[in-house]
Amino acid sequence: MDWRGEFTAAARRQRVRPEPEWGRGARLDPVVARSVQRFQVGESGDGANLLAKAGGRYREAVVLFVAEEQNHARLLARLLAAAGSPTIDAHWSDAVFVRLRRALGLRLELMVLLIAEVVALRYYRALRDGSGDPLTREVAARILADEERHVPFHCDRLRGEFGGTTGKAVEFGWRVLLAGALAVVLLDHGRALRRLGVTRIAFAAGVLGRFERVLVDVHYGRTEPARVRPFPRRARPRGLV
Repeated sequence: MDWRGEFTAAARRQRVRPEPEWGRGARLDPVVARSVQRFQVGESGDGANLLAKAGGRYREAVVLFVAEEQNHARLLARLLAAAGSPTIDAHWSDAVFVRLRRALGLRLELMVLLIAEVVALRYYRALRDGSGDPLTREVAARILADEERHVPFHCDRLRGEFGGTTGKAVEFGWRVLLAGALAVVLLDHGRALRRLGVTRIAFAAGVLGRFERVLVDVHYGRTEPARVRPFPRRARPRGLV
């Protein structure tokens, strides 16, 4: 897939799309506002480490991907300002993700990024559906639409890195990373999720379910494995149910 073209087209749409109506203000529960502050920090990275490992057309797509993430940070900062809340400079949970991403090569970086993207998908859906504030819903919906593109982008590259199969040991390690990251998120954002109408169990189930689709995508190049019929429908032998 031409990801550079996909991100370029998305950037064009972004340039002509009107900004949210920041002047109308936003109403954020203080607990939710603190949660948004922490996600805003996570969206604000410069992507330098990922860019250093990328090359060619992939690097060009990564530049556009990083620009989208930085736009998410900008949108969240404007949302916080509209709600009368400041941004923060750093948070320990973001530092954990950054250290994991930078530990080894491109494969591990993408594996950790995919975990963060899957968590973000469920988080922004909760923010969109549970905030009750029009401006918050609009910002969350815009970010969510981008994140839905980011997951297959990373899956596509990671599939090439692994040559179509991750192996049992890698898959086990990936699941361990996911479990640790999910525990951090539930500890750090559990109260905010509850205010948004999502229990910790429901959030974890949503993340785990989407992660299973990621594993299938990395293995097979699609979100669901093809169903194989033992016989074509018309050629099924008589007497078989």
